[in-house]
Amino acid sequence: MENPAQAEEGTPASPSPPTNPAAPSPVSPYTQRQVLLITLGLMLGTFLSALDQTIVATSMATIANDLKGVDAQAWASTAYLVTVSMTTPLYGKLSDIYGRKSLFLGATSVFLVGSVACSFAGSMYQLAVYRGVQGLGAGGLVITGLMIIADTVPAAARPKYQGAFMSVYGLSSVVGPLLGGFFSGQGSILGVTGWRWVFLVNVPTGLVSLLLVAVVFKGSRSRGRQRVDWWGTALLPFSVVPVLIVAEHGGNWGWLSSRSLACYGLGAVALIAFLMVERAMKLEALIPLKLFGLPAFRTTMVTAALSGVGMYGGIVLVPQYLQIVRGQSPTEAGLMTIPLMVGMMAAAVFTGGAVSRTGRYKGLTVAGMALTVAGLALFATVDVHTPLWQPVLYMVVFGIGLGNCLQTLTVSAQNCVPEEAMGLSTSLVTFFRQIGGSLGLAALMSVLFRPLAGNIHDAFVKARHTPEFAAALNDPAVRSAPENAPFFTALKGDVGQGALTDMSFLHRLDPRLAGPFKEGFVTSLALSFLVAACVAALGCVAAALLVEKRAPHTQTSEE
Repeated sequence: MENPAQAEEGTPASPSPPTNPAAPSPVSPYTQRQVLLITLGLMLGTFLSALDQTIVATSMATIANDLKGVDAQAWASTAYLVTVSMTTPLYGKLSDIYGRKSLFLGATSVFLVGSVACSFAGSMYQLAVYRGVQGLGAGGLVITGLMIIADTVPAAARPKYQGAFMSVYGLSSVVGPLLGGFFSGQGSILGVTGWRWVFLVNVPTGLVSLLLVAVVFKGSRSRGRQRVDWWGTALLPFSVVPVLIVAEHGGNWGWLSSRSLACYGLGAVALIAFLMVERAMKLEALIPLKLFGLPAFRTTMVTAALSGVGMYGGIVLVPQYLQIVRGQSPTEAGLMTIPLMVGMMAAAVFTGGAVSRTGRYKGLTVAGMALTVAGLALFATVDVHTPLWQPVLYMVVFGIGLGNCLQTLTVSAQNCVPEEAMGLSTSLVTFFRQIGGSLGLAALMSVLFRPLAGNIHDAFVKARHTPEFAAALNDPAVRSAPENAPFFTALKGDVGQGALTDMSFLHRLDPRLAGPFKEGFVTSLALSFLVAACVAALGCVAAALLVEKRAPHTQTSEE
């Protein structure tokens, strides 16, 4: 049966396999070498999007200090996250209408412009605006890349290529902290402040990605003029962003404060208006409501949202444990997460090949969610004295679980809709994963930090009755050491509350004095891991309810 790439490019199917391995395959207008070059270009684009989140997170403290905006740094992260999430479904819709190539090249160009602008930021608020521009481009890098893969390779081979494609998320989780730690630790490089290279490093990689896709990929034909749901695009941010803001700040404001209630009201009104617009736009809507009438599609989106909570939560909480409880630097923590990366990459490649061979993905999705739950639950058992090999092993389990889910949910989303909506469905599974992850992460951070001061206080009260801590507390040499001064300053007030603003002094503190802080933090951290595991368990149940469907054009080895 005809491949999507053929349908759009007008390339006829060959009746038999070519004898020359360098010639185009019977269902693709590209040689194997061209497919590899296109895939490399797309992987570089995806790597940029994934890397930007991890490299900036590692460098943000240094950036905020240099720009004198520690209290405003959350805006830089929120601006990027919001624009990425909101533009993801739009790119999917536009790629179905106008083709993938121009969208990918445009998204990459916008991302690079935003990256260069970020390197010139003179304040945190300027940086937030430029990060928003970056997000406008990043929202299209992954989605259009996945769809170009679908246009380039035979349907049965897509999961294998997409599995390798998605594995770059694991690589970025390690490379990001390493590069972020290196650049932010340099005073200047070639006359430019070190942290500004966090953004400039995107330029050469992005240019290579642009060149490969522009030269090798032939493009896909547009499907004709259709209405674009601009009203839905405008209303969607107002439906989601207020909820994200409350999830992030509600713990401090109060969940029923006037500001929280205003956000709830704005979100509810915008959501009703958005649903009315989507109903009127029918199949041309940004998120066609009719798709949710398909059981397979509906269950896939729910599973993606719940998996996002476990994914984003675990990836953020594990470095917190390594840096605060184990006392590692961001660079060291990045190196320590290599087992997580290896597990994720290996699982993504394995599941991609397995789905290509068999066409089956439900069992792999259920297994992935189960392993994600197991990894998070195991991390809920760690404490200050846990041997290091145990969290390393838990990272492998967690990484394998994530790797299984990333690719299989994408395949599920593509297989349960008509082929003309494949770009939209691919973007929506990413959108729901991001929204679920964003809301879940904000909630998990609240679970982590809300009881933290009390947990530290309780650990401190308990430690005062131990001979080791009492000896350190009364030792004149310990009391006079400059590195211990923040502890005794905090001791004059609420020792737990004082630690919430800055815990970097723990790295220099006498280990005996640091014990209660770490004990209190690991208590809060365990609760956060446990909550994340419970949400991921709901995702496992949703995965078990998936309706497994093969795309009509898919030919597998079993057939």
